[in-house]
Amino acid sequence: MKLVYNVDAKPRDIGYGKVAVFALQQMLAILAATIAVPAIIGNGMSQSAALFGAGVGTLVYLLFTRFKSPVFLGSSFAFLGSMGVAFAGAYANTVAGYTGLLLGAIFAGLVYVAIALITKFAGVKWISKLMPAVVVGPTVAIIGLSLAGNAVKDAVGGTNGLNYVSWNADSSSWIMNTKGVLCLVCALITLATVIFCSVFGKKMMKMIPFILGILAGYIVATILTVIGIATNNETLQLVNFSLFKTMDWVPDFTFIKAFKGFRDLTPAYFGTIAVAYIPVAFVVFAEHLADHKNISSIIEKDLLEDPGLSNTLLGDGVGSIAGAFFGGCPNTTYGESIGCVAISGNASVVTIFVTACMAIIASFLAPFVTFLATIPSCVMGGVCISLYGFIAVSGLKMIQKADLGDNRNLFTVSVILITGIGGMALTFGKVTITSIACALIHGILTNLLLNCGKKADAKTSDEEETEKVASEKTDDAE
Repeated sequence: MKLVYNVDAKPRDIGYGKVAVFALQQMLAILAATIAVPAIIGNGMSQSAALFGAGVGTLVYLLFTRFKSPVFLGSSFAFLGSMGVAFAGAYANTVAGYTGLLLGAIFAGLVYVAIALITKFAGVKWISKLMPAVVVGPTVAIIGLSLAGNAVKDAVGGTNGLNYVSWNADSSSWIMNTKGVLCLVCALITLATVIFCSVFGKKMMKMIPFILGILAGYIVATILTVIGIATNNETLQLVNFSLFKTMDWVPDFTFIKAFKGFRDLTPAYFGTIAVAYIPVAFVVFAEHLADHKNISSIIEKDLLEDPGLSNTLLGDGVGSIAGAFFGGCPNTTYGESIGCVAISGNASVVTIFVTACMAIIASFLAPFVTFLATIPSCVMGGVCISLYGFIAVSGLKMIQKADLGDNRNLFTVSVILITGIGGMALTFGKVTITSIACALIHGILTNLLLNCGKKADAKTSDEEETEKVASEKTDDAE
């Protein structure tokens, strides 16, 4: 989709009211994943604090990237295992466990800082040779495809969706019960609204398909829930309004507990946290590259060159530390945010800035945060089907730059797609290399091995594409 508002678009160019609406759409896109991480970890972690931390982390990222990269930082799922280690054994539900979270985020952030310093002096051209379009394209596609299962699971009821379907051995198929069917109906209504608004909508409607889709799905789910409550029929109750009874009015910031736990730490615990977080940071670095290659292709500007990979890494690393300081969750760049930019055509960094501020303010508005949390997973599943799909397609578009008639490129793409879609993840002790990172590593190694015999002056597909674009611009000028 062609951009309607570029990265440097100002509020007066967009309209102040529209900026607020676009920011709300961004927050809706990243909300579910951001607050899901503390919910999964448990141990008293606050979802509001995670939202606050994501906002702070994003502001730090924008400062380091000089407001040139329209990306939102949110809670990273890659560190779930590492965060679990912080609360393992005797440290479960203790203040020392929160100290471990903060220390882990610092360790991970320092890895980014170290890589940023290396990149500052070594430059980024080596990355284009190590990760040309034939490697990055399918890896970005895998990011979207690897989330496909989550979107489908959400569409039939989220984590509870497994209770709404059963396997029929005779027909070799899944059979949904009534609640699963209702969840799927809400998901499809949401998806249909998003598609209709994005394809046939005019002006503003075309640019906020997520908000309109979520509203449509939420209204249907609410009507069913009201009927279910009135008739005492649990099957119809899709919206969990009971969340309003247990909402936190003030975010429970991590650092308040973390500073009290330093006296309870042992040298062995320090080492355990370091081993749990540092290797994962290198894995997330690979995803950082893929995300920034992806958003670069959308906005048609190489962010690894300007503001530079060193700055995006510093923003991500320091932003992650800042976010964990408040919310306990290391942050990372969000594919959902990038997908939102692609679908809406709004790449304005101002929107990301307002989204970050909105997240910080919203974390103190308990009823608002709780209202967002009551959005049924099936409704978000309908949105995510399109959102994750756009991420996958944007990666496939990058592959168009590569010559798949060359078996070197064909095998590289094949290896990445199959290992990634197949879910090849490797675990070494308490460290897990995600399927995305494994696919990327396999792709890099395959590409290097197959091209090691090529002449040194041979151009990469990225360089050829750059020359082609430059040539076309010259022809147009003439």
